[in-house]
Amino acid sequence: MTFTGFTESDFEVFSIDGLENRMDALITHIRPKLDALGEHFAPTLSVMTGEEMFAHVAKHARRKVNPPNDTWVAFANNSRGYKMLPHFQIGLWGSHVFIWFAVIYEAPQKADYGKKLQSMINQIHDDIPKNFVWSIDHMKPDVLKHAELTKEELTDMFVRLQTIKKAEILCGYQIPKEEAVLMSGQQMVDKIQLVFSQILPLYKLIR
Repeated sequence: MTFTGFTESDFEVFSIDGLENRMDALITHIRPKLDALGEHFAPTLSVMTGEEMFAHVAKHARRKVNPPNDTWVAFANNSRGYKMLPHFQIGLWGSHVFIWFAVIYEAPQKADYGKKLQSMINQIHDDIPKNFVWSIDHMKPDVLKHAELTKEELTDMFVRLQTIKKAEILCGYQIPKEEAVLMSGQQMVDKIQLVFSQILPLYKLIR
């Protein structure tokens, strides 16, 4: 299966009213593209990380009323799930594509990860590209620009990961819808590959 890129209609899925209607459109239009990205990047990330990585396409199976505002494919070194592990994500909201390294609240080793990130604050502050962004909640589209964060603010995020039960940390890159729809499938794959290579040190740091 070849990834053909994202189109305007893919992003418009998230403006469809109703759980059933939106899920039908998501399954028809977006999920095959996430499957294709999963097939491409699982072996790629396996080589990059030195661990066998598995693709997990979001099913949104627990939703009974509210339709999803975003969707994704995640990659982790476990065939059964990814939420409990540091992982990578590719996905989209109605406004943008996201490419993440993520540690979300289900990860039992969150506090240890936070300590390791804190211990490498200088390197992380200096090495993460200035046009990358951070998030502390994967359920919201809001982000913090790396170029605008001080070491103290980054440290606060890493300490929060250690001390707050629901805390999360995500780092990566966003592609606005207007830019994403102009990119070919290969251009998008190349961009994702580049972003993964730039956030790989964060993954390796806490593995």
